[in-house]
Amino acid sequence: MNLIIQGLEINNSDLRDLAKLSQADGIERITGQAFRLTRANVSEGITEHCAQAELDFAFVNPDIKLSDFKLIAMDMDSTLLAIESIDEIADMLNIKAQVAEITQQTMQGKMNFEESLVRRTALLQGLHQDALQRVYDERVKLNPGAEIMLQKAKRAGLKTMVISGGFTFFTERIKAKLGLDFAAANVLDIHDNKLTGQVRGEIIGRQGKAQVLRQVCEALNLKREQDRRRWRQRYGYDVRIGCQHCLSCETYRSESCDLFD
Repeated sequence: MNLIIQGLEINNSDLRDLAKLSQADGIERITGQAFRLTRANVSEGITEHCAQAELDFAFVNPDIKLSDFKLIAMDMDSTLLAIESIDEIADMLNIKAQVAEITQQTMQGKMNFEESLVRRTALLQGLHQDALQRVYDERVKLNPGAEIMLQKAKRAGLKTMVISGGFTFFTERIKAKLGLDFAAANVLDIHDNKLTGQVRGEIIGRQGKAQVLRQVCEALNLKREQDRRRWRQRYGYDVRIGCQHCLSCETYRSESCDLFD
């Protein structure tokens, strides 16, 4: 296995410590913000060290190719995008701090997503829908490497999808801008050109995302992986997958991932 280390600032001391922890054979530079530790072993200390150093990491089997997958599905906020869109909408009402606090509580597991979305959306009541376009035009920013990742995924023959607990106003525009194949998100209820503070229909949260992903896998005739242990035994690590040939991304600086070399 190769251990990929990514971060805005990576100290040589951290690389040496991680190489020692993982018993890696060597350290290779991929970009200024990413390094590959070759022939590394899984170690519990790696997670703690990377958390303290604010580094992302992933174990990647060098034998896996991007073309082995058929679908890549990614979240939108703080993953494909470098923002939390609902926080930026709230800023249009000067209540960004209030909404962002609820967002953080959700990310920390102190509140379930459905309750969080209902509470945050309620605070947006009365906002004119034109503010959504303003957020898209002025605030939406792709994370570094997003476009490169998608270009390489498409060249390898993968279908692309954004699936979000955010809102369709943004996912549909992102889908069109980036040429994605699928998009799914929650629908803001709007009446007389103003947000009512409610979400229309069933909320797409953790379970909703899984259901949508299954439906897309079925539509593409991709077999769902019933036993993740078989995947782990075959490739040597565990991954978040909705079906056997679906690559599901939560966070990435994708221009430096081995799969996209």
